[in-house]
This record gives sequence, structure tokens and C-alpha cells, in this order.
Amino acid sequence: MKVILQQDVRGKGKKGQMVEVSDGYARNFLFPKKLALEATKDNVNTMQQQEKARKEREQKAREEAVALSARLKDMPVHVKAKAGTGGRLFGSVTTKEISVALKEQYGVDIPKTALQSDPIKAFGGYQIKAKLGYEVSGVLHVFVEEA
Repeated sequence: MKVILQQDVRGKGKKGQMVEVSDGYARNFLFPKKLALEATKDNVNTMQQQEKARKEREQKAREEAVALSARLKDMPVHVKAKAGTGGRLFGSVTTKEISVALKEQYGVDIPKTALQSDPIKAFGGYQIKAKLGYEVSGVLHVFVEEA
């Protein structure tokens, strides 16, 4: 019997796949637990429509990530920090502070987990890699200045 999986089923397949299983396994395990639907014409058509809509959403999100990556090059982020003698900072500038400064200065919200940087402990300019999703990354220019 052909069924469309509604959730990932170990040893059978991933959500949205159409797989061949025995009649008893489908009737006694998959259907009662709502893990699968029978592969009727209507269900197959619905599955194809959902897959098409998912691909369109992913394509749109990928295009937005590429556009943001291009815009990041023209967005220098200025972060103010307090320092002691010799230009050494009290503490360090973290990705959270950079994310907050980016949102305040340009209205662009990139989560701190998407920014890849070691803690910054001195004044100056830095390039930080930002993972924007869908295998798209950009470079963010950060300038640490004295408060």
C-alpha cells in the first residue's frame, strides 16, 4: 500500500514522502497514530501543492538573504565601548552588542547566533561573518570606538 508520511517515521522515510508499506503496518500503526495518509489522488495532489508552496517560500527567503548580504557591505556598524589605558576595552564587544547596534542604526535584525566572531577586545575595524540562512552569508564591517 502506498502512503504519504505526515511525520518522519524511523526506517520508512521523512515527512511528505510517498512510501510503499504493508497493508497491516499502515492500518494498524501508521493510520491510528496519524503518521501517514493513504495515497489517494486527492492526498497526492494536496502533497504536491504543499511541496510547491514550500519551495516558493524557500526561494523567496533565499532571495531576501542574498539581497541582505549585498546590503550589509554598505552598512558599517559603529559600536561604542569604554576602555582603559592602552586602548584595551573593559570587557569585550560581543555578537549581542553588534546585533543590537545593527538593529538600532539600520533597522536590520540579525540574531546574535548568526554572527560569527571572537569577542573583540580592542578599538578598530573588524569584519564579521553573518550567516543569513540557505547557505548565504555576508560580511559585516564593525568599528569599535571609544565611548
